[in-house]
Amino acid sequence: MFNRLNELISKVNADYADLRYEKKIVTSISFRTREIDNLSKNSTDGFVLRVLKNGGFATVAFNNIDDADFAINNAVTNAELYSEKTTKKVKFAPAPVVKDEFIPEQIEDPRNISFEEKLELMKKYNEILLKPEKVIATDLGYAELFRDKWFVNTEGSEIHEELLTTRLGGSITSSYGSQNQDLRIKAGGSNGFQNVRNLEKYMEGRAKLVVELLDAESVKGGTYDCIIDPTLTGVFTHEAFGHFSEADITENSPSLREKMKIGTKLGNGIVNITDNATIPNQLGHYKYDDEGVAVRKTVLMKNGVLTGRLHSRKTAHEFGEPISGHMIAEDYRYAPIVRMGTIFIEPTENTKDELFKTLGNGLYLCEGKGGQTMGENFTFGASYGYIVENGKIKKMVKDLNISGNLYNTLADISMIGSDFELSKVGGCGKGQTNLRSCYGGPHILIKNLVVGGK
Repeated sequence: MFNRLNELISKVNADYADLRYEKKIVTSISFRTREIDNLSKNSTDGFVLRVLKNGGFATVAFNNIDDADFAINNAVTNAELYSEKTTKKVKFAPAPVVKDEFIPEQIEDPRNISFEEKLELMKKYNEILLKPEKVIATDLGYAELFRDKWFVNTEGSEIHEELLTTRLGGSITSSYGSQNQDLRIKAGGSNGFQNVRNLEKYMEGRAKLVVELLDAESVKGGTYDCIIDPTLTGVFTHEAFGHFSEADITENSPSLREKMKIGTKLGNGIVNITDNATIPNQLGHYKYDDEGVAVRKTVLMKNGVLTGRLHSRKTAHEFGEPISGHMIAEDYRYAPIVRMGTIFIEPTENTKDELFKTLGNGLYLCEGKGGQTMGENFTFGASYGYIVENGKIKKMVKDLNISGNLYNTLADISMIGSDFELSKVGGCGKGQTNLRSCYGGPHILIKNLVVGGK
């Protein structure tokens, strides 16, 4: 494959070019309540060519190798046109030439598991979810994504990397009278089918919890001191802070560049935030991004002070900062964009019990449930929560959403736990879908959090 890709890229008359070929295989099984909704296995492939010439930059995606000459001519022409029409020339930060192959270890390779076995397992899980009388609906799906990626550039890099993701997700709905409640189902990972095995107890727990939610009281809206669990910590870190650390977001916004200036104190001195996709055996693990740069651990915040940013080669040159290996494409249909890998707040030495004792009275909020950001302000839902009195968890509450300002909230993080958990199922919709976008962290205590109720 390298010989064929190098033969194609040698035809490009430009200052720089790279070419990515990818084969993608998707296996899907889904149930909607008691009916099978989808059974499929599809294989597709394609190419993405990027060209830099005279400071002009262009991208072309194509599926058929017979269209390569047309794509090359189109990309070069577009890059030349871009160069003629812009005063701001594109430049790339230097990157090492790499020749490597990376095949991550699979503890139990899902490709060796029969379609029939996968179907029977999903059927069993679905039946467990539907067992309680008040559960009226499920939407349960298994997805297996295999990406076989080949990359070359005119600098001499040749990289072959495989990514294999298993994902079990969906929702369960309970009902009583005029009231409905729902919970999400999440399991999966990047290192084998074992991540979706032996989930019977988990499914029983979700079914029990969604029924209990019917009897929970709606929270009274107000300002509370709150402990949030690792899933909500991850959602907050990813959505409210993480996107501002992606250099293509801040690149063309002078006000945001000033607010997110390296060395600026943004949060409480106890807050440390890292993006580290090099951690093996977790959802966001990869070795090279989609422009051939090795991903590296990037400390984004240290002791409340902004210390790093996530980059492409283009933005690294623009900011005069080190490349980080965070250019990721959804698949062969897209050019890569700057994406988080595995982002989290670092744990400390405080136990969960110590957090609750320090909280005293407030709320314990669990599991992210959608949300949105608008600039530096955010609103997220929580699936459920509990009243906390004198450091003890009391009655369950529901209809929860939290809102705030990123910078105020970073300053109001007053205690961080020692536990640590990363998401089993990720996902980010910034322009393209990134199913391996991973986030997490410990339990954290936040003062003065605005909580809305029903």
